[in-house]
Amino acid sequence: MHGNDLFGRAAKVVARVTGRPITFGIAFLVILGWACTGPIFNYSDTWQLIINTSTTIITFLMVFLIQATQNRDTAAIQLKLDELIRNAEGAHNALLDLEELTEDELEKVRLRYCQLAHLARESVRAGKLDTDKPDIELFAEHAEELAEAATKLEAHKKAKKAKPKAK
Repeated sequence: MHGNDLFGRAAKVVARVTGRPITFGIAFLVILGWACTGPIFNYSDTWQLIINTSTTIITFLMVFLIQATQNRDTAAIQLKLDELIRNAEGAHNALLDLEELTEDELEKVRLRYCQLAHLARESVRAGKLDTDKPDIELFAEHAEELAEAATKLEAHKKAKKAKPKAK
């Protein structure tokens, strides 16, 4: 078993368990129990240090586990959306892998979709339907680059298939 597989499984299990109401209840009871022991320990520095240290360690570790789970879920959602776009008739395949664009490129795409939404709302206000599919010319300025990248990708895939696998 690889370390990444073990970490991924552990992250999923911990995220699932810690996201349940019973886990919150247990944590609340632990804090309540700690608070009730304050008078017994005269609210000493050690008594305070126990809760501070415990919560800091747990929080520190949870950040990594939650981020790992979030990254995995986000990647899975992106792949599902890419597959829906790829298979939708008339969909713009240039939107596949959109999350890999730079912030500026992504903002241009977002603004174009805002324009489309505005035009659709105007159509509805005018009593028209908003169900058409206007051409979005998102990547017109990059069409040549996209075509070249697609060609290179296909060539790379063919070359990879042609190479015999080493044993």
